[in-house]
Order: sequence, then C-alpha cells, then structure tokens
Amino acid sequence: MRAPVPDPPRRPPDLRLVPAALAVWAVMLLGIGVGPVAGVVVLVASVLLVVGALRRRGAVWSAAVLAAAGCAAAAALAVTAQVLLVERHPLREPAQRGGAAELRVVVTDDPRPIRSTGYGSRPGEASLVLVPARLERATAGDGHWTAGGRVLLIAPAQEWAALLPGQAATAEGLLAPAGRRDLTVAVLRVRGPPGDVRAPPWWQEAAGGLRAGLREAATVLPPASAGLLPGLAVGDTSGLVPEVESDFRAAGLTHLLAVSGANLAIVAGAVLALLRLLRVDPRLAAVLSALAVLGFVVLARPSPSVVRAAAMAAVVLLALALGRGRSALPALAAAVLVLLPADPALAVDPGFALSVLATAALVLLAPGWSEALQGRGVPRWIAEALCVPAAAFLATAPLIAGLSAQVSPMAVLANLLAVPAVAPATVLGVLAAVLSPLGAPLAQACAWAAGPFVGWLVLLADRSAAVPGAVLGWPGGLVGALLLGALVLVLLALGRSPRWRALLLAVALGSALVLVPTRVATPGWPPVGWSVVACDVGQGDALVLGTGRPGWVVLVDAGPDAGPVDACLDRLGVQGISLVVLSHLHADHVGGLAGALRGRAVAGVAVGPVREPAWALRDIADAAAGAGAPVVALVAGKRLEWPGLVLDVLGPRHPAASVDGEDGTAVNDGSLVLRARTAAGTVLLTGDVELAAQADLLSSGADLRAEVLKMPHHGSRYTSIDFLNAVAPRAVLVSVGAGNTYRHPDPGLIGGLERAGAAVRRTDLTGDVAVVGSQVGLELVSRGSPLPAPR
Repeated sequence: MRAPVPDPPRRPPDLRLVPAALAVWAVMLLGIGVGPVAGVVVLVASVLLVVGALRRRGAVWSAAVLAAAGCAAAAALAVTAQVLLVERHPLREPAQRGGAAELRVVVTDDPRPIRSTGYGSRPGEASLVLVPARLERATAGDGHWTAGGRVLLIAPAQEWAALLPGQAATAEGLLAPAGRRDLTVAVLRVRGPPGDVRAPPWWQEAAGGLRAGLREAATVLPPASAGLLPGLAVGDTSGLVPEVESDFRAAGLTHLLAVSGANLAIVAGAVLALLRLLRVDPRLAAVLSALAVLGFVVLARPSPSVVRAAAMAAVVLLALALGRGRSALPALAAAVLVLLPADPALAVDPGFALSVLATAALVLLAPGWSEALQGRGVPRWIAEALCVPAAAFLATAPLIAGLSAQVSPMAVLANLLAVPAVAPATVLGVLAAVLSPLGAPLAQACAWAAGPFVGWLVLLADRSAAVPGAVLGWPGGLVGALLLGALVLVLLALGRSPRWRALLLAVALGSALVLVPTRVATPGWPPVGWSVVACDVGQGDALVLGTGRPGWVVLVDAGPDAGPVDACLDRLGVQGISLVVLSHLHADHVGGLAGALRGRAVAGVAVGPVREPAWALRDIADAAAGAGAPVVALVAGKRLEWPGLVLDVLGPRHPAASVDGEDGTAVNDGSLVLRARTAAGTVLLTGDVELAAQADLLSSGADLRAEVLKMPHHGSRYTSIDFLNAVAPRAVLVSVGAGNTYRHPDPGLIGGLERAGAAVRRTDLTGDVAVVGSQVGLELVSRGSPLPAPR
C-alpha cells in the first residue's frame, strides 16, 4: 500500500512589493491628513532617495528602496494634486458660510440610512439618508460652475433612498463644510425630492430587480431572518430589524452585513469547488470563477465598496486557483498600488483598510495556523474553519477598536460559531436572487432552505449580545488602534514559542477566572435595600422602582433599545413587572419595551393622555398583547399602591388635544409626572416635561417636594430654576447617553444643583445608579461600566 504523499513545505511569502504598497499608503494618509505641503515634502524626499539609491547600485537593498521611493514620489504627486483641487474648489467658500446651492450630481454608492432613536422617529427608522455623489455642475449664489469633485448629500429618506448608483439628479439645499478630511468637497443638506432624475444604467436596474426578488422570497422566513438574509447575501440591509442590527454590532458580527471579499470568496469558491469536482481545467476554472465574481458584483451593485471588495477577493482567488498561492501577497500589494493612486480617498476609507487587512491575514496568518493544527491531527476543514475567522479578527481588531472605541471579547467566539452558517446562507441567498425571475416558488425554496442557517445567526447574535461584558470600552482613534495593534503583535510574537504559549494560556485563563465573574455580576450589585435604579440605557429613560414583593418591580419607561433595559433588569434579578409606566411615546422612552417584557410576567402597561406618535401606540399595543398584559390609561389625580411603593400621578395637568405637525415639545409636555413614595424616600419622576408643563405643575399647587429628582428631559436647558427650587432635591438622577448630540445635560443646571448641595449622578458617567435607604439617610450607589458613546 502506497504511503500518502506529504504536502510540499509552505514557501515563505513574497514580500518584495509590500514596502512599496505601504509607502504609497503612508504618503496618501499624510497628504490627505496634513495637506499639500506634506505631499510636496514627501515628493522632494522621495526624489532624493531615488537619486541616492541610483548612486548605490551595488547595494543589495537599492532595488527595494528605489521601488518604494519611486512609488512614494508618484503617490505624493497624485495626492498633492487631489488635495489642491479640493482646497481650491469653488464650492468650498459657499460651504464655509452655509450658503444655498443647487447641485447636479451622479450617485456613486447606495444611499445609506441614518438611523435614529430621536424623539419622534421609530426605533431604527431612517428619516434621512447619506448619498455619496460625484458633482457635475453647481449653482451657489451668483456663481455657476461645471466642476467635478466628491460631495455628500444628507437627504430625506422617503424621496432619495430609492436612487441607484449611476443615476444623475438635481439637489437643492444648504451647503456645509465636510466634517472629515477624505477629499469630500462639501456636504449638502438637501431640501425636497431629487429633480430631473436620469434613468440608471441597465445593469443597475437588473440588479435592483434581483434584489427585490430576494427580499420577496425571504418573506417566507420569520421577520428577523427575512431582514437578515438579503443583508448576508448581497448587502441589502433595508429590511433589517433594528434589534438584530444592534445584536450584531454588540457580538462583533457587523461585518457579515456588508458585502466584502468574504462574500465574493464564498460565491466564487463555491463555483470553483464545483468546477474542480467536475475536473475542469484550472485555467478555465479561474476564468469561470472570475465571471462568478463579476456576476456577483452586478447583483450587489457595482458601487465603489463592492468593486474594492471584488478586487481584493479576485487577486487572491485567481492566484490560488492557478496554483500560485505564493503570488497572492504580491497580487494584493499590486492591487493597493493600483487602487490608491487611482482613487486617493481610499487611503482614509475604513472599508478599504479592513478589506486589505483581512485579505492579508488570510494570506499570511491563516495558512500557517491551519498547517500547525493539521500537524496536531485536526482535520483540514476544521482547522481552516477555525483559523480563517481568527486571523481576520486579529488583523482587523485594532482598526475596529480605533473606530468604535470598544472591543468585543465575544467577537472571536461568535465569529467561530457563525462560520458554519455564513457560507450556506450566502450561497442560498444568492441563488434565491438569481432564480427569482424564473418564478417565486424556486426563489422561496432557496430562501426556506437558508432559514435554519440565518436563524442560527440571529440566535447567536442575540445570545452573544446578552452576555454581560460582551462589549468593553477601549481608547478610540489612532491611539486606541496603535495600542491594540501593538498588543496583537506582541501576542503573535510570543505565541511562536511553546514556552510563551503556555504562559499566555495560563494568563488568559487566570484573567478569565478573575474578570469574567466581575463582568457577569459586578461585586456589590445590586446593592442591598435598593429602592430606585436609573438604568443606563443610553440616550433615554428607564427607571426601576422596587416593591415589597421580591423580584417584582414597577418600570417607568424602557429606553430606546431592547438590549440595555433587558440587561439592566436581569442584573437586578427582576422576575416580574407589576406595571410598566410609559411617561410619553417618544422612541427614547418606549423603544426598548420588547426587551423589558421579554421572558418576564407583566401585569399591565400604562400610558398617559397624549397618545402620539401613532406608530408608538400600535407597537405598545402589539408588545403588550404578546406578553398578555392589558394597556391602561393614567391621568392626573390617580393613585397606585403596591407593598412598599405608592405612586401619585401629578401630571400632565393640561395635555395637548392634538400634536400633529409639532416639534416634539407638546408630546414632552404631555409626559406623565409621578411622585413615588419608596423605602428610601420620595422620588419625583418627570419624564421629559419642559417649561410649559413645569409651570402648570407649579401653578397647580401640587406638592413637588422630593428627596430624589429624576431630571426632566435628560437634563436639557428647558428646565426652570423655579421648578428645581420647588422640588428641592437632595439627590438628582440624570438619565443620559454618552456622546449624545443634544448636549445633554446642561452644564449650568447641573452646576447650580451641585452648588445647592444636591448629589448629582449621570448614567453616561457612572452607569446604573441605585438609590438606597440607610440609617443616615439615602445613599447613591453607582454600578460603573457605562455604555460607550455611539460611533
């Protein structure tokens, strides 16, 4: 019996083009970030290096230096020219003064929704979209120009979301300076619908039809899976359920929702595997695989992000398909050398950087790790399934940490567990789209077959996001990225030594034994004898009032999202809710209701006299019905009692009869105002009442005095000093989100309360805050670990 022929030893990677690629990227970053002067300096320095290398033709390193310096000089010339064009663009001056303009543009990428939990919008609902575009001509004031350049439109979603890349349209609105140095000339805040819209190219219409067919076929699945399947297959997240999107972000699975080289590799890899099974000639297999990549690009729409991913996937796939795996890294470096000078803005594009880093990890790290595991008896398919996501995660983690100011310890495990489901779901989703023109039954059968895989990913993201400490804060920006990058490099270097590997494993296990329990259950939390807890739910409200019945509480508001309030109630050991009181129906107070009701007995849900917006009332009714809880109404003068807790409804005194077309103030002033008598003292819960409602309460003669005040409207400046003096609180709870764009809370009000002797606690700084009664009076206990600011 012939012994199996061992695989030939893996040759070291060919790094000759890597210095040139890194030099070009560094020059592009310097030129865009610092300005044209930096580009000129680099250009001169590169020319001097080229001259020096030519004079030392006998040196071994001359060729590498010559190539890197020459490429750097060309990159400096290209980026300097681009930056000068942007700085001297005729739209820059009107943008600086916020002038009105009319722009004729060509859409260059899919409009991206700006999701909001703002006061009147549905959770996850996009009222605005970001539309990347290329300028054709502009009119601003008395000036008329025919000029190119990158512009960004912030436009109403209803009219602009359906535009496809390649369509030309006219936009009117107010100009603003670009917020980032990425070669964008200006930003236009669009007013009204697009004008004079040109039909899209035929391939964009074809892609739109196939994507619509996939969305229709996916309706055979549950809502969460139906919205996820198009996102996995072709990057279409228009139907994604907000809670699923939030869970994917916390679990470190967001990259699965964007078309990347992984999607292209899966599709082309499936075609390549089929062709190899049929014993097709390698060259023909490479051509057919390339055609599969091209077809997928059309399906996913050939926007710049998809084209970039196609370039990254194609160079590696074709090199490997031709049996030249060692040439994958030079091909990747060559792609960088071609793409960056062609479009210098890619140098500061996070998506491009993530694509390059992930592809490099698959070429440099994954094969060696896989061979090491196979040498220890691990089957090849298991070794590759483990090493590919681990390598991609390690390579991209520093950049992701710098961008998001957080790290997800659960991300590695979640990605490993997601691997078996991603490829089948992607292939079946693409098949559903491709077959949709032949009839709905075929497409629906493919979508139905993808259901178990998509359902597993939904469940995995939900459970991963629910793990305490799934997301940890980390320094943001360049410092955070470099810090984590250095840590990763040190770990990789030490991991090459068996002795150090054992030590690292011991340290990791020891850290887990110490840190994991403290993340799952913070020592001393919840504090014994707590009466009130302000949950850290981001930019929103969720207050928990204890009752005399162990495990049962009254919940006032539920925050903007399901996850944070659910986690807060879990930390408090809440088994049932005697009543959910929704002070008013804005999204930052009702958006998390489903999370509060999940898996808990609920006796009822109460709303006030202002029942707008209508979508919120419908969602509340549906959630309450699903939990088997009635919806009841509360009005001023009502008293509610439980063991250890009494609630008096003080307001609203004069709720608005109609709030159609208002800016949110009438709904805020219609908030239920509650005075709670607890074991720790009296607590005034004020919802989002503003000046008019506060004046009504003062004139009503109601007893507003309370030991603890829940600051109205997250501490906004629309709170009167007379109102605060009437309450005269000893402690103030401010429920507010880190990094919120509303500038809450108002520093003047907070400073005045502190000077008056009140103890102020903010959830954005301290996390959950508990009010505890003690022998010396009330005490405020903070949990720590506040939610990070959204990015």
